[in-house]
Amino acid sequence: MIGIWLERFCKVLRVLLAVLMGALAIPVAMQVISRYTPLMPTYLWTEELATFIFIWIVMIGSMVAVWDRTHFDVRVLPDANRPLLKLMQDGFVLVLILAFALIFAWYGLEYAEFGSRQKSVMMRANKLITHISVPLAGTVWTIFAGYRFYEAIAEFRRTKGTVQ
Repeated sequence: MIGIWLERFCKVLRVLLAVLMGALAIPVAMQVISRYTPLMPTYLWTEELATFIFIWIVMIGSMVAVWDRTHFDVRVLPDANRPLLKLMQDGFVLVLILAFALIFAWYGLEYAEFGSRQKSVMMRANKLITHISVPLAGTVWTIFAGYRFYEAIAEFRRTKGTVQ
């Protein structure tokens, strides 16, 4: 049941990611057009807006990647065939992701608080807009990696009686 809700949440993140990718095209196009043609004056706020959107794209993309098991995981050794070795292999990666995620979630709060006291130069927007993405991503990584670790243990329990 929890897995279904997390999958739905991840689908919402994917939609948000697509919307942000489309939104990023607008300030970037404005920058390109203003730099290389006389059609539009140069707006400096477009660079900040593009940066803000890009930061959110990176953080949301990393959340989706943790759920899809495509982030933070580089296989140096071939996938294990035995259930215990597979649990150790997957568990090692997931524990490292969890540790990293908890660091982001915990220390990200201080980072977000620091950002809440700053304003961007051109748009005069509170930098909490981007700084809050760090603890939020850490929290979502923790939830996703924790659930994947739970799944890995459940898979081990299902298959430990089988010989491969």
